[in-house]
Amino acid sequence: MNSTDLTYNNLSMRWRHQRGRLEVWYATISDPDTGIGLWIHNELVSPTVASESPYIHGWVVFFRKGMDAVLERFGPIQIGSGLITATDGQQDSIPVMGGMVITSDGLEGKLERLGWNLTLKDGKSAKTLFTFPSWAWSKEILPGAQVVPVASTVVSGTIHLDGKPFELSGATRGNIAHIYSHSNSKRWGWLHAELGGGDVLEVVSATPTRPGLSSLPPFTLLQLRLGGIDWPKDPMAAAPMFRTSLGLPTWSVKGTLGRWRIRAEITIPEKESIAVPYKDPDGSSATCTNCELSDALVLLERRTSFFSWEPYHQWMLQGTAHAEIGARP
Repeated sequence: MNSTDLTYNNLSMRWRHQRGRLEVWYATISDPDTGIGLWIHNELVSPTVASESPYIHGWVVFFRKGMDAVLERFGPIQIGSGLITATDGQQDSIPVMGGMVITSDGLEGKLERLGWNLTLKDGKSAKTLFTFPSWAWSKEILPGAQVVPVASTVVSGTIHLDGKPFELSGATRGNIAHIYSHSNSKRWGWLHAELGGGDVLEVVSATPTRPGLSSLPPFTLLQLRLGGIDWPKDPMAAAPMFRTSLGLPTWSVKGTLGRWRIRAEITIPEKESIAVPYKDPDGSSATCTNCELSDALVLLERRTSFFSWEPYHQWMLQGTAHAEIGARP
């Protein structure tokens, strides 16, 4: 299977009409030249209770440096209304949800205040980044899993707010991710850091809601892509080596694996961030605080002797990291 086919499959709908499922497609972008960020979030929720109909809903958030974020929602719309058009596993796109579309070619949609028409330069040829192991995604063994079918791409186009156009600069980059799960986590942290030249760091750190697991510290899955190579090779096996401290406005993750040590410190700015409530298939609620204009310091070190380390690479992202913290009320 070539990388293009793999991208198609990892964007296509996973839901097969089971109860108690949550499927999410989201795209995030940031433009360092204009201080603009965008978060597009689409959800399909299949309630646990058989008498409640599955529905789709979502939101878009427009971020500008130094200004309050603008949130606009759509839905909920019950499935069966004709607004879901994609066929399971057959298309390179998510369902058409309330006029909002995410494909590996672009992002487009229009709500009352916000509209966008964006092109992804090399999304169709992108290599999927498996934050969770590929087997966890394909076999659906875990309570949930996330993949990034388009890990890093140049984004061009226009965003409209109340009719006013905002043109993106040539420095704008973004990604598309896909989640399929039974519910949101008890608490979580997420980071997508564009490191330059297509290199990225993706972190998902979460504590499940399942009994016996909800009291554990966050379980951290980390993937660093440098020069087209993803590290660590097995994110699940490497997870116990990482430690995450979740909080606001700053949270962090660090760990040592073999001759490599990595540390990331993330700051979610209070003014530009936004708190968004979530609802699980069983009706319970959660809240995330998100900002696509976050800051991040990422340090990768290499062991030179048993006691000595040397810096291998350091990245300082100012206003271009995509991050959030999620928690139960």
